[in-house]
Amino acid sequence: MGGTQAIRSGKDGRGGLGNVLSGLAVAIGFALFLGGFVWGAVVYRPYTVPTDSMMPTVRPGDRVLAQRIDGGEVRRGDVVIFTDSMWSDSPMVKRVVGIGGDTVKCCGPAGGLTVNGAPLDEPYADTKGPDTGLAMPPGQTAPTGTPFEVTVPEGNLFLLGDRRAASLDSRAHLQEAGQGTVPRSAVSARVDALAWPTMTMLERPAYVALPGGASQPGPLLLQVAAVLAGAALVVLGAAYGPLARVLGRGRRKERAGVS
Repeated sequence: MGGTQAIRSGKDGRGGLGNVLSGLAVAIGFALFLGGFVWGAVVYRPYTVPTDSMMPTVRPGDRVLAQRIDGGEVRRGDVVIFTDSMWSDSPMVKRVVGIGGDTVKCCGPAGGLTVNGAPLDEPYADTKGPDTGLAMPPGQTAPTGTPFEVTVPEGNLFLLGDRRAASLDSRAHLQEAGQGTVPRSAVSARVDALAWPTMTMLERPAYVALPGGASQPGPLLLQVAAVLAGAALVVLGAAYGPLARVLGRGRRKERAGVS
């Protein structure tokens, strides 16, 4: 009789408040898990970096997650995905060094880049000497060691690779219309994180001597947290019933042994 009453009252995990709460945990967990993935698919796009022009920040073959953005959201220092027919028919990845109205110059008194007369602090850049194996297309200027000064047109961006000696970037298009700059509308996404072979958020440098500040990271960490929390709730909710039944049987055996 005591065992029957325990089953009806849900004390063995097959009914009652415990079952309701475990079912609710599973439902919420599935919603968080699937919602995190769907949210991520809407906000981000994966992209495989094909060249070494962004080393050491991003290496060839690295898989990155790029947040879908409008070109108007781009800030100095952002690593962006863009497509410009003057450069290539394929998406490219470069870092934004100058925005509309900026004067980008090489080289300053210390030998580095300046923007509006302010030297750039670029700890991310590989500024070693030229790569003698770098072949330039006919009529294009060698990207390393060539002085230049460009005033970026409004609505455009001046883009460089982090590996300066091996990057065909704005410096290689200085003789073209816009002096190697590309319109903001060419940008489709901003790299937020490395996804493979390691999961690492990309740092956003702030050029402190320049106005505008750095862009803010996207919601990737929140999405990952939602997926992990959802998975945990599903596992815990699904495990509650079997665990409660095992514990209930153990208690009944103990009571039976005592009586």
